[in-house]
Amino acid sequence: MTASTLKIEDVTQALPFWLSLALVPLVVLAAVQGGWTIVIVPAATWWLFTILDRLTGKEERNADPMTPDAALGWYRAITLLWFPVQFALLCWLLWYVPQADHLDTVEKIGVFFGIGVISGAVGINYSHELMHQKSRLERWLADLLLASVLYSHFRSEHLRVHHLWVGTPRDPVTARYNEGFHRFFPRVLVQCLMSAWSAESAMLARRGLRWWNLSNPFWRYAGLQGGMCLLALGLGGWAGLGLFMVQAAVAIWQLELVNYIEHYGLTRRHLGDGRYEHVLPRHSWNATYKASNWLLINLQRHSDHHYKPDRRFPLLQTYDEDEAPQLPMGYPVMTIAAMIPPLWKRVMNPRVREWRRRFYPDITDWHAYNKALNPPPGQ
Repeated sequence: MTASTLKIEDVTQALPFWLSLALVPLVVLAAVQGGWTIVIVPAATWWLFTILDRLTGKEERNADPMTPDAALGWYRAITLLWFPVQFALLCWLLWYVPQADHLDTVEKIGVFFGIGVISGAVGINYSHELMHQKSRLERWLADLLLASVLYSHFRSEHLRVHHLWVGTPRDPVTARYNEGFHRFFPRVLVQCLMSAWSAESAMLARRGLRWWNLSNPFWRYAGLQGGMCLLALGLGGWAGLGLFMVQAAVAIWQLELVNYIEHYGLTRRHLGDGRYEHVLPRHSWNATYKASNWLLINLQRHSDHHYKPDRRFPLLQTYDEDEAPQLPMGYPVMTIAAMIPPLWKRVMNPRVREWRRRFYPDITDWHAYNKALNPPPGQ
C-alpha cells in the first residue's frame, strides 16, 4: 500500500469528525432568514444526530492506542481549526444580529440560543480535548474557547478536581444517585467555581505563593473573559452584550448537562483515610453510537478518557458491559431525558442499581454507605 493511499485513508477516516462544521451555515441561515429557521441548530444537534445514531449504529472497534501523533494530523486539525471558525461566526453574529431589522427580539435570542448550543456541545467539548494536551498552542486555544462562553475556570476544575476526585463526594460534577438536573445545575455552578479556586490556591500555596500572584490562572481567565465582553459590547452594543450572555449561558447549560449524565450515580470505593480506589472504566457511562461520537469527537468513550486522560480522541478505546456501564442511547437524546427528572430516573436508576450489583456486590446498603461518605453538616 502506497503512502498516498495511506493518506487518503487517513482523511477518509477522519472526515466524519469534521461534521461539526456543517452546523456553521445553519446558524448563518437562522440569522439571515429568521422565523422557523432558528430551531434548525438545536434540532440538528439533538434530534438529527440521534436519528443518525439509529441509522449508522455502533462503532465498537478500537484504534491502536500506540498510534503516533504524526499519524493523527487530520483528526487534530479540526480541533485546531474550530476556535477561529467559532470566533469568526460569533463576531459576525454580534455585529449583524443586533441591527437586523427583519429579526424580532425572540428571533434574535433564538439565533444566539443556537450558537450557544454549538459553542457548548462543540466548542467546550473541543476545549476539553485541547486542555489535556501538552502543546502550548492547544492549551491556549482551550482557554480562548472557554473565555468565549465565560466559563474559563472549567479548565482548573476539570484538570485539578474532576479527574482526581471523579466518583467521590469531593467531585462537584459527579451527579449523585437520584439527584435531578434541576438540583445538580445550580449546585455545580457554585461548587465548581469554588473548587477550581481552592485547587489553584492550594497549588500556589505549595509553591510558597499567595492567591494574588500573577501565576494564578484566574488572572488570565478574568482578562480573557473581560476581553470577550468588551468585544461583544463593541460589536453589538448593549444588545450585543446581552445576546453574548445568552450564548454563554446556553453553552454552560449544555456542558453541565453532559457532565450530569457522564457519571450519574457512579461511586468509587472508599478505602479509608480519605483514599479511594483508582479510577477504572466502570466509573463513567459510555455510548458507542457512531454519529454522536463524530459530533462529540469520541467524548462518549468517556471511561477510557478518565483511564488515560492524555490519550487523543481518535485513540480512545471502548469497553463492553463487563468493564464499563453503557447508556441506552447517545448523549444528544440522553441530555434531553436529563431535563425531565421523572423520565431520567425511570431510565437510569435501574441501570445504576444493576451497576452496583455487578461491580460492588458486597455493598448491600448503599444508603448507609453514601451517608457515611456524606455526613450531615456539623458531624
